Amino acid sequence: MAGFREREKQYFPLQKIQDVVDLFKDQLTTPDEPNLALLSIVLGLIENTLTVNRALPNHIDSSQSLEPIFPVVELSTVEALYTKFVTQIKRSVDLTKFPDGNATRELVKFVSDVVWSSLMRSYYKDKAHLQSLYSYLTGNKLDCFGVAFAVVAAFQVLEYKDVHLALSEDHAWVVFGEDLKDSAEVTWHGRGQPITVGVVDKSWLYLNGEPVICTRQMEVASIVSGINPSINATTDSVEMASLQQDLLWLLHDLGHLEKYPMALGNLGDLEEISPTPGRPPPLDLFEESIEANKKYYNNRHVYPYTYLGAYQYRNMNYKEALQAWADAASVVKTYNYNRQDEEIYKEFLEIANDLIPQMMKSAASDNAARIHHTSILYNPDCYSNFLRFYDGICEWEEDSPNPVLHITWANQLAFSLSKFDCSVRKLIALPGTGESSSSSEEDSEEDEEDEVNHNKDNKKDDKENITQTDDNKIEKVVKARGRRRKKGKTGKEVHVNNNSEESLEHDDRGEKKSSEIDSGKMNGKNEEQIKSVIEELVSKVGDEGQTETPNPNIAALAQACSESILNPEYLLGGGEPFTTSASTSTTTATTSTSDSKVDFNEFLSSKSNGSPFMGMTVDSMLKAESPADMMIFRKQPSSTRTPTPVSEEGNIDSNNDSVTQVIVENNSPLPEFESVELNLRSEKMRGLRKIFSSTKMNVSAIKLQLTAQSQVHFKRGRRGTEVELALHRKRPRQFRNAAYLVNYAVMY
Repeated sequence: MAGFREREKQYFPLQKIQDVVDLFKDQLTTPDEPNLALLSIVLGLIENTLTVNRALPNHIDSSQSLEPIFPVVELSTVEALYTKFVTQIKRSVDLTKFPDGNATRELVKFVSDVVWSSLMRSYYKDKAHLQSLYSYLTGNKLDCFGVAFAVVAAFQVLEYKDVHLALSEDHAWVVFGEDLKDSAEVTWHGRGQPITVGVVDKSWLYLNGEPVICTRQMEVASIVSGINPSINATTDSVEMASLQQDLLWLLHDLGHLEKYPMALGNLGDLEEISPTPGRPPPLDLFEESIEANKKYYNNRHVYPYTYLGAYQYRNMNYKEALQAWADAASVVKTYNYNRQDEEIYKEFLEIANDLIPQMMKSAASDNAARIHHTSILYNPDCYSNFLRFYDGICEWEEDSPNPVLHITWANQLAFSLSKFDCSVRKLIALPGTGESSSSSEEDSEEDEEDEVNHNKDNKKDDKENITQTDDNKIEKVVKARGRRRKKGKTGKEVHVNNNSEESLEHDDRGEKKSSEIDSGKMNGKNEEQIKSVIEELVSKVGDEGQTETPNPNIAALAQACSESILNPEYLLGGGEPFTTSASTSTTTATTSTSDSKVDFNEFLSSKSNGSPFMGMTVDSMLKAESPADMMIFRKQPSSTRTPTPVSEEGNIDSNNDSVTQVIVENNSPLPEFESVELNLRSEKMRGLRKIFSSTKMNVSAIKLQLTAQSQVHFKRGRRGTEVELALHRKRPRQFRNAAYLVNYAVMY
């Protein structure tokens, strides 16, 4: 590296965003390597000026008090900081002790120790705006990414070209040597230690050995993607975000984001807030990020799916959001959870306990979608993705040193599960691991055959247990038929009767051995007596049913009911309790032709505030969430939509003061969904298969199953305080929530 050359100096002072973009473009398009230290100092100076030194009280409206500004970056300031960094590195590292032209592990550890020795001993390492060399040179503070980047920049100052940055989704280290096969930690995870196969195996922090290995240009992209434009928890710098967006598009056009899924996700978020004319929509960028993840990293990155899911959620595309989150869970299940995976844990905690429940509440409140079955609550694909999401979380927990699920997860799962319609659960097949739906059907058929054979055996036993006493014939039959099969604590099935028992035991091969208690055999004479008594009773009942005429009181009661119809105006505070004007002709018609079709309009009151009384059923009252919903939900036919009341303008009967309305039948059928088969892989979810596919839900069983062996108890003290700080701090390089987007859009 030739140092701070005259070509770079001609771009100063930097007075606007385009000046910074031109400087970066010059560094990225020249044959020489881009100057990492110079570019990091420039970005850090601008970010510090627009964010840290621009803090506002929380009670002030930031959109009204912040004016668009851009700091003037003078050459003297940047050159002084750059010279300080170069001097510190070259003065501290004696290259005569390392005669080899390539970087070695000892040299990597020595350079990282030089950087560490300059840092302050006590500061919060996860604080925002600590990722640039500007923070290192002015405040002696760096976060994990900042330390790794400073080591790589130091090796560039020492003119080593075989040391590069390696990035996961929440960690950074360096790779070096020929073909970059060697790796070393340079942060507080153990400086100089190699990252071996045992460390990266099933570890999300190291992406299971599939990190982003950066080139010099991708290292420039990493400092651009790591820009944090937040001023406080709710306000961002518009200028800083605009600069980040323009620089990311520059890197994208030059092809340096092709293998960088995280940067593509950040660019997609920025495009959603402030679309650039002539550029692809955010959805294309999120899909490009997922494709890069699959093509270059064996689908080991989780954040591309969470970026997409958050985007679909904010745009109320709930079906697509559930699918993206289920895909994210399918990726994270390939890892084992530990305490270092705090960031991704909080990501899924927010999705499961905040975003999905809010989605279910929103879908349940859409009455029109519920009536027409167009909501996600009636879609078996959405239900399948919902279960697939939790199945991935449970499998992530399996074989992990730390638990993932606790009672909060179980409560939110039960809440969201209860919002799905019971008809959806019937449309999903949940065979066990290695099973198929056909095998499940075969098992069910075998069970039915066993049940039929068992019933036949029961009938045979009933006949054998009849005594010879004529006075107790019927009583013995009733007792025999009332026999039930009981299961003891030892797992044996016992048939209980008056004087006989039958126990089934299982041997080691899984075969059943039956030990039967001998019962007295009944002779053919007793069987004939029983048959004759039963046939005699049946004949008597049949003869009485054929000769007896219906009670006239029943017909009178039916006629009286048809003459008195409840008047809905009476419920509203006016009119008579019953109306008979519209039912007289109906009664005559129904009695004359018993098989004629009944028109529901004839049962409606003619005076009902201009709309027919829709009526209430038990089904409508159960589904209704408020009294107003009782007038909306009606018991729907199986093949048609709910009839919609539509007023027919101009159709006024001159002989009647009320307006006549017509019920228009919508003959278009309800959406028909095909059955979906889902193979649950986790032990916890497989244990709940029957509940997930049944119409009734056992909440207690769900909570007990999900929290088994994963109880989490938080202790009060210093550790609890650190956890609270971690939960409330700003998370850079991750998708922004809805409130953040709204505030930023208003400012822009």
